[in-house]
This record gives sequence, C-alpha cells and structure tokens, in this order.
Amino acid sequence: MKKPRILLADDHKIVLEGLRGILEPEFELAGTVEDGRALVAEAVKLRPDVIVVDISMPRLNGIEAVRQIKKNDAEIKVVFLTMHSDASYAAEALEAGASGFVLKHSASSELITAIKEAIRGRTYVTPLIAGDLIHAYQKGASPANHLKTELSSRQREILQLLAEGKSAKEIGSMLSVSARTVEFHKYRLMEKLKIKTSAELVQYAVTHGLLAV
Repeated sequence: MKKPRILLADDHKIVLEGLRGILEPEFELAGTVEDGRALVAEAVKLRPDVIVVDISMPRLNGIEAVRQIKKNDAEIKVVFLTMHSDASYAAEALEAGASGFVLKHSASSELITAIKEAIRGRTYVTPLIAGDLIHAYQKGASPANHLKTELSSRQREILQLLAEGKSAKEIGSMLSVSARTVEFHKYRLMEKLKIKTSAELVQYAVTHGLLAV
C-alpha cells in the first residue's frame, strides 16, 4: 500500500530532523522547507497529501501560507505543529483550512494520530487546548485572532516582512509590486493598528505569531 506523502515546514533544522524520525516509518517524506514562501511553492510543485507546518516562520507565517495553498488546492490536508498554545491560534488555523493542531512538545504522541485523522477527513485538536477552543465557541464568538479581521492578506504579508527588517524595495521585489505600493500598505496598516514606530511594528508581529522567534 502506498504511503501518504508528507511535506514538512519548520524554520529549525533540528525540528525537521526530529520529525523525519517520527514520521518516516509510516509516511513518505516528500520534502522539507524552512520558510512560508518556500512552502507555498513546494506545495504546488510536490502536491503532498498532508502538510505539517509551524505557525511562526520567516518570509510568510504558516497560517498565511496555508490560506494561499488552500486557494490553489483545497484537497491538501494541513496539520499545524507549533509552540503556540493559545486557543485563538488553533481557531485561526482551522479557519484557514487546517485539519489538525498539535503542540510541539506533544509531537511524539499526537502528530501521527493527527495526520491519520486529517487523511480520513476528520479534525484533530490536541486535548491540551480542545476544551478552551470549544468553550470559546460555545460563548458565541469566534476565538480567532483579531489580526485576521483587522488586516487584508496583503497587509499581513507586508507587516511580517517589515517586521523582519526588509526594505520597501526588497518587499516590492518579493511580492512583484512597486516600492511605492509597499509604502502605501505600510502607511495604511500602521494607521489602522495605531502603530507609530518600527519597534511597535515588530512587537505587534511577535504578539500575533507572525515572526519566527
């Protein structure tokens, strides 16, 4: 029987090697990537059955990458493997199209289960935060991070890249837009978030899981 193909995305090589050891007995490892933009490109190229991805990654965070991937191919299953234990991250991951949400320190005991559930068309959320997630939904409001509704997808991309220290020219080159367009988006997002300095920009990006730290 053919093994399901897995694409791994994490910006730490040691984590990727550890995951390889956990997953290779049961799955075929299609590839590994270390930033969100590479993940989007490799997902199109490799067409894996399941993507295992962290939230905080350079150049494009995991949630934004998954949104782009899902627009291309809604059939690819996604399991998030992260250190972010707040239910708001799990909610946003699921709303982006994920089928699973596992914490890194539980990877050895839960990741294979989460992947198998995703392949079966089910959803797996680590029991460590499932209760908080359900409780938040029962209260009638989505616990998803406010970043999703405050900013457009392009603004979130530019916010992360600015916080990583990229110039308007560098960002424009990466996104195939002009530096002036980048500056316009920067002005609008800083106005919307009431942010005045680059330091505040970085802090906001860290708080919302956009930076790999």
